[in-house]
Amino acid sequence: MTGMITRKRLMMALEILFNFLLPWVVYRVAKPHLGEIHAIMASAAPPMLWSLIEFARKRRVDAISVMVLGGIGLSLLGFALGGSPKLLLMRESLITGLIGVVFIVSALIGRPLMYVLASASLKRRSAEDSAEFEAYKDDPAFRRMMAVMTLVWGVGFVAETAVRSVLVFSLPVGRFLIIGPVVGYTTVGLLMVWTFLYGRRAEKRGVMS
Repeated sequence: MTGMITRKRLMMALEILFNFLLPWVVYRVAKPHLGEIHAIMASAAPPMLWSLIEFARKRRVDAISVMVLGGIGLSLLGFALGGSPKLLLMRESLITGLIGVVFIVSALIGRPLMYVLASASLKRRSAEDSAEFEAYKDDPAFRRMMAVMTLVWGVGFVAETAVRSVLVFSLPVGRFLIIGPVVGYTTVGLLMVWTFLYGRRAEKRGVMS
C-alpha cells in the first residue's frame, strides 16, 4: 500500500515537472537563442514527451494526452501559416474548447459523451462492472444524470477556454506558461469533485441503486 502511494506521488511530481516547470524552463532558455515563436514551439516538447511516456506506460491515449497532442498539432499548423506567439499559446485551449462544444452538443442530442467514456472505461476494467453499468442505460433518471454531467463538463471546458484566452492576451508569455496549466488542472479538478458529489447525491435519490 505504501509503495503504491509513493509511486502515485512520484508520477504526480513528474506530471507537474513535465507540464508546468519544464515548459517554462525550456521557453526561458530557448528564447534568447531561437526567438519567441520558436521558443514557444520548443516549450511544447516536455508535455509531448510526457504524453508519450504515459502512452507507453498505460498502452492507451487518455483525454489529457489527446488535448496536449492536438494542441501541439495546432501549434505546428499555426507556425506553418505564420501564426503569432499569442495564437500559438492558444493551442491547448482551442482543443479544450472544441471538446467542450462536442460535449454540449452530445448532451443536447441525447447522446451524452460522459456515458460513452464511462462505458469504455468500465469495459477495460471489469466485465462485471461494465454489465452492471449497461443495465441502467434505458433508465430515464440515469440518462438524465449522464446528460447533466456531460453538459456541465462541456460548459466547464468552454469556460476554461474563455479564461485562458483572456490570460493569453493579458499576460507575458513566460507567466502564461505557468498559469495556463494551473487553470486547466484546476478546472478538471473542480469538475471531478462536482461529478463525485453529484453522483453521490444521485445514488441517494435512488439512481443506480
